Amino acid sequence: MPSHLFADRPAQPPEPGAVDALISQTRRLRGEVDAVRRDAVADEDDPQQRWQRALCDLAVHQLDDLGTHLGQLRAGVPASAAAGDGAMGTDIDTEAAGTAVDTARATEPGTAYGVAAPPRTGSLLSRVGSAEWNLLTDEVSWSEELFQIFGRPRESGPMSLDEMPTMVLSEDQPALQGMVTDCLIDGKPIDGEFRIVRTDGQVRTVHMTGEPVLDTDGCTASMWAVLRDVSELRRSERAVRESRDSLERSRQMERTERRVAVELQEAVLPPWRGSLRFAHDGPAPLDVAAHYLPAASTRLIGGDWYDALALPGGDALLTVGDLTGHGVAATSSMAMLLGALRGMAVAGIRPAALMGHLNQLLETSVQPALGSAMCCRYDPVAQTLTWAQAGHPAPLLFRDGTGHVLRRPEGVLLGATTGAAYGEAETPLLPGDLLVLHTDGLTRGSGWDDEAGMRRLLALGPRLAEAREAQDGVRAVVEEFGEESRVDDACVMVVRVAR
Repeated sequence: MPSHLFADRPAQPPEPGAVDALISQTRRLRGEVDAVRRDAVADEDDPQQRWQRALCDLAVHQLDDLGTHLGQLRAGVPASAAAGDGAMGTDIDTEAAGTAVDTARATEPGTAYGVAAPPRTGSLLSRVGSAEWNLLTDEVSWSEELFQIFGRPRESGPMSLDEMPTMVLSEDQPALQGMVTDCLIDGKPIDGEFRIVRTDGQVRTVHMTGEPVLDTDGCTASMWAVLRDVSELRRSERAVRESRDSLERSRQMERTERRVAVELQEAVLPPWRGSLRFAHDGPAPLDVAAHYLPAASTRLIGGDWYDALALPGGDALLTVGDLTGHGVAATSSMAMLLGALRGMAVAGIRPAALMGHLNQLLETSVQPALGSAMCCRYDPVAQTLTWAQAGHPAPLLFRDGTGHVLRRPEGVLLGATTGAAYGEAETPLLPGDLLVLHTDGLTRGSGWDDEAGMRRLLALGPRLAEAREAQDGVRAVVEEFGEESRVDDACVMVVRVAR
């Protein structure tokens, strides 16, 4: 049953100050327990004194583990699979390496992370027992708790050192025999773990610490040990390791996906950076510049695009668009759509019909998605912009320092419905006019809705009127919106009709 101190308390991230306070308390308590341990060692031959010291050793080990975990909690999410190691080194000084509990760890078959754990054997005290094997009289003394740990009936009596391996998993028997031999023959202290199979069939992990008791001649007379059931502790540690490894794998996949998406985006979007000038024979050539702004709330690249292309016959194609989703899937769909758009525009298909074909293409794609798009065709001789849109923000036309939103023709999102019809609009342009084409992520900043963002964009009219080239206009827009905490990535294209 969970402690009443934590019952019904809603889960929430710990406050940094609370964690620091816990670390300070743990450090102070560790020092106090260490002082008690030193004072408790008065008579090495007194079993009670040895038991008290052993309990203090176990308490120090537990506090060291607790300190490490609190240090990791304070540090936050680990940056790599090795994050958090030694986090407590500056908070709780550990004893010599020989006192570390984790020098030998074993895992239990059939208790992988996510599988229901076997029931606990009781309170902490019932999971810590003591034993002493007298080599001179063959007497064996077990505490009551040790019978509970091994699941052994009291009437069966304690086990001798020769009988112990019968309850130990075969693969762990050499480790146990090695510890016992080192203790009895070489007088080395015991500090290790092994797994046992209880009489009820449960597999438990037991940590054993102990040392030999020497007679007056310096020979080993008996061996005492403290055994602790650490199954739940090791299971929790394994869960932390596995979740940490899973997090690292997820981050690695995210980094790989981002790299692939960036490379794909860079391969598909126009290779030009800065301004692109269309050298038409007509009286009003175009100066075009564009910029991609990544989202602040995600590390993944989205499906936004922009493009400007000189078409056969002297017209110019101007397009921006946005597909739902992020990562490689969205970027690959964007590449497919943009490639089809370029091909159809070069073939002479007009903007409205082009939107219809893109809708059909996206609807029948292997990776269904929704998208918004705007396709403009500029005739430099007639100085006319013919355009169609599919659920996309309309272009903004700035003339003499004043901007307004062009009236959108009919058009639903790409991939939303079968056989959708798309309207077409014509807008005359004059030398000195400036068009701003963008995706909706530009005006969806932190604390701003689309309407408020559009007002901010239109308010840039006086600054855009001073722009001598399209790149100046892009720079003004990016300065206004570039630092926004956008929920989505965005593209902006500025088109200036030369005077």
